[in-house]
Amino acid sequence: MTPTYDPINGTPASSTMTWFSDSPLTEQNCSILAFSQPPQSPEALADMYQPRSLVDKAKLNAGWLDSSRSLMEQGIQEDEQLLLRFKYYTFFDLNPKYDAVRINQLYEQARWAILLEEIDCTEEEMLIFAALQYHISKLSLSTEIQDFTNESEVDEVEAALSNLEVTLEGGKADNTLEDITDIPKLADNLRLFRPKKLILKAFKQYWFVFKDTSIAYFKNKELEQGEPVEKLNLRGCEVVPDVNVAGRKFGIKLLIPVADGMNEVYLRCDHESQYAQWMAACILASKGKTMADSSYQPEVLNILSFLRMKNRNSASQVASGLENMDMNPECFVSPRCAKKHKSKQLAARILEAHQNVAQMPLVEAKLQFIQAWQSLPEFGLTYYLVRFKGSKKDDILGVSYNRLIRIDAATGIPITTWRFTNMKQWNVNWEIRQVAIEFDQNVSIAFTCLSADCKVVHEYIGGYIFLSTRSKDQNETLDEDLFHKLTGGQE
Repeated sequence: MTPTYDPINGTPASSTMTWFSDSPLTEQNCSILAFSQPPQSPEALADMYQPRSLVDKAKLNAGWLDSSRSLMEQGIQEDEQLLLRFKYYTFFDLNPKYDAVRINQLYEQARWAILLEEIDCTEEEMLIFAALQYHISKLSLSTEIQDFTNESEVDEVEAALSNLEVTLEGGKADNTLEDITDIPKLADNLRLFRPKKLILKAFKQYWFVFKDTSIAYFKNKELEQGEPVEKLNLRGCEVVPDVNVAGRKFGIKLLIPVADGMNEVYLRCDHESQYAQWMAACILASKGKTMADSSYQPEVLNILSFLRMKNRNSASQVASGLENMDMNPECFVSPRCAKKHKSKQLAARILEAHQNVAQMPLVEAKLQFIQAWQSLPEFGLTYYLVRFKGSKKDDILGVSYNRLIRIDAATGIPITTWRFTNMKQWNVNWEIRQVAIEFDQNVSIAFTCLSADCKVVHEYIGGYIFLSTRSKDQNETLDEDLFHKLTGGQE
């Protein structure tokens, strides 16, 4: 994570540059990797593979190579084409000052995931992604490489200072004393709904109090000192946005793990700022953090800025923009979305969304795109088709940075969630290619993987456990032996 410097012009460069130390890329200045590719034609997009179901998405993950063996050992020949992807969805310390290459690589990965519908999003969100892509492609065309180096021109002292600042800010979250003495709480009227079969959605108002990592709710404010109607512990839950800005709907869907599956609860807020505060608190609580954590305020601001991008703008500015339009709107949305709208109508809606991002600098726009991608409900889930021991049908296994989810292959509904923090041990029977995992409270599961080699799933679980051991220390050296121990398996 220590910043490196471009040998040609002395500006801060991404540590990614060391990947290409003996390749022609370094000679021609690897900042070329910080620029995104021009948009693909709609015809080229339509020809690319687009998954339609969870089973299709599971097939996409069969192609990962084994990181404990070399490429030649895995039969990769000269002149073969491979896809470069960030495999694990935990991105640390994205710093615009010297991380332009990594930010661009992540932006490209996010862009293709949206365009090819490898991750689901609403039409409203698709238009925001389209507006950001349009903005980024316009800025990329007008920004020469020289401009890029000027923009990040910063001397070693300033880079070291900013690095120190990040370290100190990161360290602040570990101040346990601050956490004990001053944990903020939220208290407000919200509406709650619990889905039951054959009952229409009916939200009921309660007085809610959010403290530590739990939400308690009462019939009204006056009863707050007494026993709550219910207390929900959010540690390890899934938090899904349920928002329609145009329709003034600001909802939060909570999926709380219980012994026999998931407890589903919907909360409804009255306005943007209330939603941003409660949503940020829920996201942190799901990771076991309180609102005293230093990431709480930035999370609130991220949510607000994303909501503002969804706000519609006046049609008059858009009309004038359509006159001198230089865009092929079908390049910026998925083929399925493009089919639903006439080209001019689509362009008008993208330009409307573009008004909200038109002033953003290039790297900030890419970061905003990455953050919007991270806020999608399905973000960070990798799917596999598996057969659980004792089951007569195939299921989907979703692997995330902190949990495994068993999902019904036909309906897409989560059945059970298991947390990595509750995992005692896992191993693989390499003869029958079966992964077996033991959790606390005598819970154990075993499954065979049908859509990929079981080594791929084993490596995913081990990789995420390895990443969870990373400390906030910026200069921490990578423990490669531990990584290979956790991901390699004993074949």
